[in-house]
Amino acid sequence: MNREHWGSRFGFIMAAAGSAIGLGNVWRFPYVAGENGGGAFLLIYLAIIAVFGFSLAMTEIALGRATQRNPVGAFRQLGGRLWTPAGYLGVIAGFVILSFYCVVAGWTLAYIGFMARGLLGSTDPAVLGQSFEAFIGDPWIPLYYAAGFMALVVLVVSSGVGRGIERANKWLMPALFLLLLILLIRAVTLPGAGEGLRFLLMPDFSKVSGATFGAALAQAFFSLSLGMGCLLTYGSYLSRSTRIPTTTATVVGLDLLASLMAGMIVLPVVFSFGFDPSSGPGLTFVTLPAIFASMPGGAIFGVMFFLLLAIAALTSAISILEPAVAYFVDEYGYTRRRTVSICALVCLALAVPSSLSFGHWSGLKILDRSFFDLMDYTATNLMLPLGALLTSLFVGWRWAAGARREIFEGTGIAGIWISVWLLVLRFVAPAGLVWIFLASSGLL
Repeated sequence: MNREHWGSRFGFIMAAAGSAIGLGNVWRFPYVAGENGGGAFLLIYLAIIAVFGFSLAMTEIALGRATQRNPVGAFRQLGGRLWTPAGYLGVIAGFVILSFYCVVAGWTLAYIGFMARGLLGSTDPAVLGQSFEAFIGDPWIPLYYAAGFMALVVLVVSSGVGRGIERANKWLMPALFLLLLILLIRAVTLPGAGEGLRFLLMPDFSKVSGATFGAALAQAFFSLSLGMGCLLTYGSYLSRSTRIPTTTATVVGLDLLASLMAGMIVLPVVFSFGFDPSSGPGLTFVTLPAIFASMPGGAIFGVMFFLLLAIAALTSAISILEPAVAYFVDEYGYTRRRTVSICALVCLALAVPSSLSFGHWSGLKILDRSFFDLMDYTATNLMLPLGALLTSLFVGWRWAAGARREIFEGTGIAGIWISVWLLVLRFVAPAGLVWIFLASSGLL
């Protein structure tokens, strides 16, 4: 079977950026920055992305391009049966992540409609909080939206790499940045927005603690979609003429830009209206609708904001599903359309208990967590860090020579930078990932 490839370097960059830019950038980054002191967190986050994130992203892309296989096939080809479980981890992680990701993405679709119909007109966060709780607690409606979101993912992924994923991202990513720009201009022109910008851009190191470093590390890791085989799979469709370092730098730069723009939209708006920037996850679905209701033309900007969230969620969900699809197509010869449909149905089946854990099954606890929280914790705090750790150790110690040739041959990059990259893979990244494990288990 002939393997599909990206039609252009631009197509790959848009697809890879779409993989990286998701709810982690637009939904998670602003409230995590708000909870961790703003500017100091941002500075630490930038440093971690530049060193840790960039090195691991290059590594995953190189693994894919060198083998032209899915995560399981790539690790089996280069490392034998001993390393094959590292590939399976990425494939399984995709199902786990989409089981709760599509639920939250469904909320964003619903809120586009709620904003457009004027159903979120209250300026009282308490009232909006009750509305949000009632919505997510309904046994059926959130699942309809989750199913609608997955239908969009299936439509794109089943159409293939070039005609589906690449074509969709070529439209969706420019649209995403256009929405970011429009909302940014509106946010920074609000009265009092300067306080929010100062909070985000001016470091206050008195607010830095060990938890700040842990939060920045986890955010960088979550934002770039590392450890789940997405970039590896996308790399397997990449032409050998494409230079991995410069292409990866562009993708990481776009990811950083999206996070920064999202922060410069949300935090100035929050400060302008006197709300708490450390409101946590409810900042998006409770606090921001209250603010939009207080703004002239707020309904329009509210629709645009939740449309932005939905696009970010869609481009990431496409990439999360693709490793599993590539695995079944590569290893078993299944047709793409059949595989996409089956994988999507499995994810939707897992989404049912995730969604119901906010309502009818809210009392059901597994290891003191709801089903949604268990899936989130298992993927974000265990599976993805473990996947990234295994990838880092494998390339750093087992496949270092091959990776050096795949990434740096013919690029003219100085040997000292190659040595730094190898140092990060062998020591810095593993130490950081172990930090995430220890912090998430409460041992730090």
